[in-house]
Amino acid sequence: MRHLLGPALLVAAACGLRAPKSAPAPSPAAFAQLRASVERRISAVPGAEAGIWLLDLATGETLAVNAGTRFHAASTMKVPVMIELFRRHDAGALRLDSAITLRNEFKSIVDGSPYTLDARDDSDSSLYLRIGQRVTLRELNEHMITRSSNLATNAVIELLGADRVDATAHSLGATTIQVRRGVEDGKAFSAGLNNTTSARDLGVLMAALARDQAASKASCEAMRAILLRQEFNDEIPAGLPKGTPVAHKTGWITATTHDAAIVYPPGRPPYVLVVLTRAIPQREVAQRLMADISRDVWLTVTRP
Repeated sequence: MRHLLGPALLVAAACGLRAPKSAPAPSPAAFAQLRASVERRISAVPGAEAGIWLLDLATGETLAVNAGTRFHAASTMKVPVMIELFRRHDAGALRLDSAITLRNEFKSIVDGSPYTLDARDDSDSSLYLRIGQRVTLRELNEHMITRSSNLATNAVIELLGADRVDATAHSLGATTIQVRRGVEDGKAFSAGLNNTTSARDLGVLMAALARDQAASKASCEAMRAILLRQEFNDEIPAGLPKGTPVAHKTGWITATTHDAAIVYPPGRPPYVLVVLTRAIPQREVAQRLMADISRDVWLTVTRP
């Protein structure tokens, strides 16, 4: 399901949809019922594990279910990569409209040996047609977020440095997230050297983006606009009323499906919702679980 936003709504959402600064808070009983509902829904999927983190930016209320549990980050690690890219732009260390030569050869963090990516394993194969050409950082970032391009991600990480991305995420309060490497580094995966995150850490980063704290105000607005253009919308957005603006980043690998979102209900400030899942072999089953959790959260947060 893909939500199409008109230009005015897209701009409003990218700027944070400046709604009234307060909203009625769900009662403690309502949050308790939400927790119970979420836990029941997770337990209905045999063997499933999930981490949930909710922050209502209108009231400051939070809900955490296994929010500190670490998961393989999959493509959600592309959020801190984007944040570091825009912060470098803010600092004048690089320009988003500068271009680099796109290559498909990267070094394993294990021993420096080269590896390449396969277009058949990438959710965005279009960039492989441009290998050897000059591509702007702005365009690479767009592909990295909206189509989850692994090739674009590795090109940007190679430029920025995974250690710098990791340090920036930690400085913003995502204290346990680990951004160690690019995508499809097989030797690193075999050695257990993976990018990991918790629902809380991703939620902290999404909240920083929503509050203009992840980078400059202009850069945060630009990043939210990019996240609003996400093309994969079968997780958190699928549980929301049609047309609801959602600035989010998905990620998936075998038996693991994630989504981290800023959700914009009409007439009130947004809320941040992160749902991480694993041990669910069928992605469609995980997507239905995530959509159902998203629906329950929506009904609780927006209920008068």
